[in-house]
This record gives sequence, C-alpha cells and structure tokens, in this order.
Amino acid sequence: MALDGIKVVEFAGLAPGPFAGLVLAHNGASVIRIDRPSSTSHDLLCAGKRSIALDVKTASGLQVAKELIAKADVLIDPFRPGVLEKLGLGPEVFHTSDKREGLNDRLVYARLTGFPKDGVHSSMAGHDINYIALSGILSMLPGTTDKPAFPLNILADFAGGGLLCSNGILLALVERGRSGRGQVVNVNMVSGSRYISSFPLLGAVYNAASWRGPRGTNILDGGTPFYDIYTCSDGRWMSVGCLEPQFFAQFIDIFNGIGPNFASILKTDSEHIREISGQRFSMASTDACAVPVLSPEEATQLYGIHPKPHPELSRTSPSLLQDKIKTLDPGEHTTGILKELGLSQEEIRQIAIEGALGEEARDLERPKSKL
Repeated sequence: MALDGIKVVEFAGLAPGPFAGLVLAHNGASVIRIDRPSSTSHDLLCAGKRSIALDVKTASGLQVAKELIAKADVLIDPFRPGVLEKLGLGPEVFHTSDKREGLNDRLVYARLTGFPKDGVHSSMAGHDINYIALSGILSMLPGTTDKPAFPLNILADFAGGGLLCSNGILLALVERGRSGRGQVVNVNMVSGSRYISSFPLLGAVYNAASWRGPRGTNILDGGTPFYDIYTCSDGRWMSVGCLEPQFFAQFIDIFNGIGPNFASILKTDSEHIREISGQRFSMASTDACAVPVLSPEEATQLYGIHPKPHPELSRTSPSLLQDKIKTLDPGEHTTGILKELGLSQEEIRQIAIEGALGEEARDLERPKSKL
C-alpha cells in the first residue's frame, strides 16, 4: 500500500485525531496510539492501530514517548495548544533549529486544534458545533425558520479536521521526499470548516445567484422544490436533487403520468408541489436524481457494515483491515512495542515499577513482601 513503512505515533484523542490516524493506517502506515494507563477508550476509529499505555508525566514514560517519536515519521497531536510543550514533547524537541539539534528532523508533526492559534478564541475549549458556528457556514445550513440545523459532528471534526489533517500529513511527506526535512502541520477546525465550505461561503460574500436570499430560500438550502427531502406516506423520506433542466423534465414527466399536470402546478404553487411530491413518492420511482433516504442499517445491506476506505487507487488501494476493526483496548500492545524499542524484559519491569505503565502494571511488578 501507499504508506507501507511509514511509522505514525498518535496520542489518543477524540474524533479528528483518530480519524486522521485511521486514514493513514488504511493506506499501510504503522500507527501506534499512546493511551493513558487509566484510559477506558472505546474508540471505533482504530483499524490497523496498536496501543501502548504510557504515563508521559513520569520520567521513564516521557523517555519512552521521546524514543517512539524520535523513530517515527509522523506524530498526531490532538491536544489544546501548549500541552505537549509543557510535557517536553513540543516540535522544538524533535526539529533542528539554530539553538539545538533535534531528535528527529524528518518528523512530520501534525497538530489538530479547534480555533485559529492567533484568534480571540484560541485558548477556549470547544467542539464541532462551536467551530462551524465561528466558520460562518452554520448560519447558512438548512433547518427550521427559527434556527439552522447542524450536521452531527461531521463537518468540523471529520471533514475540516481529521481529513484535512491527513491531507496535510501527506503533503508534508511528499515535500520531505525532496528536502529530507519534516515540518509542523497546523490544522484548526474553524479554518478547515471554512476551507471545505469555500463554495457557499464565497457565493454568499460575492452575492452569487445561488446564495442571494435569506437562509432557506436558495437553491441548495431547501428553498426550491427540485432540491429537497420529502416525507412519504409510510413516514420515510426521498431525496430529490434534479438541479439540471433535463433531470427536472424527467422528474415532472413521471409525476404527470400518474396524476394532474405537475408542470402547471410548478408555475403557480411550489408549496403545492412539495405536498403532492410527498404523497406520490410512495407510488413512483424515478431516475431523475431522486433516491430514498436509507437508514444506517439499510445502507449496510448495499455497502457492508464498515465504511470502505476512499479514494480507491488502481495499484495501491487502501485496505479495509476488516479483521482488525474493533475497539482497541488501551495498552493492548504495550510489551510488544517496548520490545521493538529495544528494551529488555528487566528494563520493561523497571519502568513498570516506576509507574510509567500505570498503577496496575506497577503493582504487578513490585516485589512481594515475605510473610
């Protein structure tokens, strides 16, 4: 696969960080997740990854983390700004500068934060809904007349966060092939959400025809009968997206064939169109950009249980890693990873006693008192 031989260290986090690591793992990278020893993570975005439980606040735990990162190609940092610097694991430790020689000048150091680092909100906590609120795109999304609706946590966490982070990592790896040097990849989810929303945001700013009206009155935000969702008589939904005239013509022809002249209604009452469309979808099917809204369970019947890695490559296609998709127990591979670093059994025992692998491991390795 495309990333065979690439070593990634991923600090355990939520949503965007694990997804960035998942994209790399699906394409052949070896991904080691650093978990807190007390973690009870049930992250599902763990296909192809391994886990080491490590307390980086202990001296020996910090040293192990440094060694792992020093031998890695990529580090994924999901924390708020300054967290890894306080631990002694900031970019300056690994990248060579005028003041010091770094431990791994080839390292691609990827950082995922919520807000732009120079913005007024940079030090605040937040989540997807807050990031898209500041991006400008939430105010444009469909919803009720009272307020816009938010698209789960897909827009900022996964599209503007994790996916753009993996893209930035790949760009940095390509550049490293020319320069021989790594660099810091900075991704914040406000800017990421804005970037993937370039089309509607620029349309609104420059008063494009598609975005001139208030929210809910434009072509793509529910303001037209030919781009909308309709409720059927059985309570389920159909999606209609016949934007192009030739597709809309097919759509109208089908409906005209099963009742009153639909085209005449079009000219006078778009709300009537919506009402009649909702009634008739249960009686007709069409190829005019009209398909049912499937439930997650129904979609698995067509595409399988696990979303397939995408895009597909003709020679080095991503792997689904079907047999490894499960929750990854924190620390599941700790001993094996430490041995790969060259630590002996006695050295592993010693760092366990020092608390680097958590209290449970410390208790197991402590000498038992004699009675």
